[in-house]
Amino acid sequence: MTSSSSAQRNICGDLTPPATVQLCYENVNGSCVKAPYSPGPRLLLYLLFGSGAALAVLGNLLVMTSILHFKQLHSPANLLIASLACSDFLMGTMVMPFSMVRSVESCWYFGDSYCKFHSSFDGSFCYCSIFHLSFISIDRYVAVTDPLVYPTRFTVSVAGKCIAFSWLFAVIFSFSLLYTGVNEAGLEDLVSALSCVGGCQIAVNQSWVLIGFLLFFIPALVMITVYTKIFLIAKQQARKIESLSNRTAKSSDSYKDRVARRERKAATTLGVAVIAFLISWLPYYIDSIIDAFLGFITPTYVYEILVWIAYYNSALNPLIYAFFYPWFRKAIKLIVTGQVFIQNSSAMKLFQ
Repeated sequence: MTSSSSAQRNICGDLTPPATVQLCYENVNGSCVKAPYSPGPRLLLYLLFGSGAALAVLGNLLVMTSILHFKQLHSPANLLIASLACSDFLMGTMVMPFSMVRSVESCWYFGDSYCKFHSSFDGSFCYCSIFHLSFISIDRYVAVTDPLVYPTRFTVSVAGKCIAFSWLFAVIFSFSLLYTGVNEAGLEDLVSALSCVGGCQIAVNQSWVLIGFLLFFIPALVMITVYTKIFLIAKQQARKIESLSNRTAKSSDSYKDRVARRERKAATTLGVAVIAFLISWLPYYIDSIIDAFLGFITPTYVYEILVWIAYYNSALNPLIYAFFYPWFRKAIKLIVTGQVFIQNSSAMKLFQ
């Protein structure tokens, strides 16, 4: 939940102001101090952060459109992927653009009300993503261990329950945390000291930082454990297939083998997505724990780097799907060229 720690290193207040002090709001008492970049780096940062937000929006919009439009992609597993893409899409539309202005301008210009909404959305979409990835890893485990029985176990109804839990829990936790004020218990002096006009200051105490970390770490541990088992099982299956010397036996198992290979490939692709998520978010969560218990020692520029590495994860998944899934590349081509507007285009075959 990136903005939950923005109070501890409010850019408006923890950088040494230049000789001529600039304020976020001129002629306003209690305005935060502004620490602007020079024009060159400022433009570069807008391009860097803006391209990340644009990629998150456009890439995930393509994922959602592909899965929802083409009937061949209407599977329980793909519904989870579409919902995950929705979370990343919303991160790109409702969080990243505002964080971009805050990071570059060193001020918050969107009002106190949206500050809390922004912080709540930030946490909601992050936790929603990790819950989705956890359910996807369990889905892949069932698919790889018993591919022929899998369709009867992981149904649309089961996928719907997983999606509902991921969204509801993430949203309720993040919004209730910030709107009840329990996150600021014991930090009243810090909040008062950091309060200024033009800052988005959301402080989170040690207890809730730890709870937030556990909500990240436990699903992450589940994913690591499940994918380790998946790849061990996949290795065993590959050895069994290679050891079959009887042609008849090979023929009788050919369909099962094809299904198993397909599920293993899907598991590999989504395993890469999980690794990318963990690499992106783990440094931020480790830093939040260190800061909460050691007195917020992280320099502002380090914090900003960690935040944007985490944000960029929302743009990574579509690139991973495009690299590993031929059907996604074909779907993108059909969407971009406008062929999805042809009658009965939803019935087009993207794979055999």
